Amino acid sequence: MARPASIEEEELIARLSSVFRDVGYEGASLAMLSEATGLQRASLYHRFPGGKQQMATEVLTSAIEWTRINVVGPLTREGDLSKRLAEARANLREIYDSGSKSCLLNMLMAPRNLGGPFAPAIKTAFGALIDAFAHFAREAGHRDGAARKAGRRALTLIQGSLVLSRGLQDPRPFREALNALEAELFPQRGEA
Repeated sequence: MARPASIEEEELIARLSSVFRDVGYEGASLAMLSEATGLQRASLYHRFPGGKQQMATEVLTSAIEWTRINVVGPLTREGDLSKRLAEARANLREIYDSGSKSCLLNMLMAPRNLGGPFAPAIKTAFGALIDAFAHFAREAGHRDGAARKAGRRALTLIQGSLVLSRGLQDPRPFREALNALEAELFPQRGEA
C-alpha cells in the first residue's frame, strides 16, 4: 500500500483555505478538499478527526491570526500614520490578490450558517477590524463617534469592494476602496 503524501502544516491550511474561500463551507466537499491538499480522505480524517468542521475552524483561526498580525497590527501600533496605513493596505492587497479573491470570513458565514459554529469567531474578527480602523481614525484626528463610524465604513468599503470586484470580474473596485481608506480615516478640515 502506498504511503500517503506528506504536506507541511502551513501549506495544508493554505490549500484548505483556498477551497473554503472559493466555494464556502457548504460547497466544500471532502473530494474537493482531498484534491486540493493531495491527501486521501483517510489522511484528512487522520489529521482532522473532527472532519470538515475542524478543517474550516483551523483555516478560520489561521486567517484571523494573519489579520491580527498584518492588518490590526499596523493600524494599532505606534509610528507614522501614513506608513502604517500603507502597510495595512499592501497586506490587504496581497491576501485578496488585488481583489480577485473573496473574503474567507464572508464565505464561511453563509446565511445558513448565521448561527453556526463559526459565527462567534467571525463576529469577533470583524469587530477587531472595526476597532483597529477606529483606533487609527482616532489617532488621525477623528473624535470618538466619528472614528467609530470611519472604522465601520472602512471595513464596509473593503468587504463591499471584494464582492463587487468578484461580481464584475474587475479588480478596480477593490483598488479604489483601498485608495479611499486614506480619505475615510483621515478627517478633512473641520470634520474632526
